[in-house]
Amino acid sequence: MLKLVDVLKKTEAFFRKKSIETARLDAELILSHVLGLERIDLYMQFDRPLNTEELTTLRDLVARRGNREPIAWVLGRKGFWTLDLNVYPGVLVPRPDTETLIEATLALIPEDEELFIADVGCGSGCIGLSLAVERPLIKVFSTDLSDDALRCTRDNVTAHDLTKRFAVLRGPLLSPIPEQRSIDIVVSNPPYIPNAQIDELEPEVRQHEPRLALDGGDDGLDVYRALIPAAARRARRAVVVEIGAGQSDDVCSIFTDSGLINIKTHKDLAGHVRVVEGHCPTDQT
Repeated sequence: MLKLVDVLKKTEAFFRKKSIETARLDAELILSHVLGLERIDLYMQFDRPLNTEELTTLRDLVARRGNREPIAWVLGRKGFWTLDLNVYPGVLVPRPDTETLIEATLALIPEDEELFIADVGCGSGCIGLSLAVERPLIKVFSTDLSDDALRCTRDNVTAHDLTKRFAVLRGPLLSPIPEQRSIDIVVSNPPYIPNAQIDELEPEVRQHEPRLALDGGDDGLDVYRALIPAAARRARRAVVVEIGAGQSDDVCSIFTDSGLINIKTHKDLAGHVRVVEGHCPTDQT
């Protein structure tokens, strides 16, 4: 019967042959997941034998990761902000860069106000959920075109006991939210990768993640051109979006052309402009 230490070494070696840069980490994560252990506990149980059921489950997950399926899909979860989120195949994996969007938006939401936030293109629900756990009075409208994304968001909303403060709606941009419903802040991480660049990305992205959540058209700005004017018409306070590398000037111009004012940019931890915010002329905060 194979021991844990042998399985760990074999898994790491297999991942290295598949050119997975995080081979050791991913091997530890999958083993921890299958065995119900913390990563540190693996090193306390090196001589533990794995039974047939554990090995069968492990082989399936290792094969998926070896096929360059995102590790978050393989494990079924991803840490983001302060949350542990369900993440399923067909749903964009939350990125650390998006936490810059959370920080910028939280700065606009007083802790003692009941505001309505629209999270457009919700994916896993990571943005709306992160805002909701930090600001217990807000209500969130999450929209998406993908049934996989909507299911994932609903599952995460339920898992974090936030169903009373969320509406998860299918449809493009802000269209699913009734016109009579006031929206205070529109927040979004739109698809912003120029379509010609998608096939140059790592296999986890180009082969697996949903193109709907990645493809921003020829220059990466198609969704911004549709979303920002609509958001400027609906929002009472502000619009906040994540952007890709080198898109700051163009997106700021779209904000200005849409009538938004006091436009600001925010850099991520790597020093790249990652977020643009703009305020509505009628905002009295």
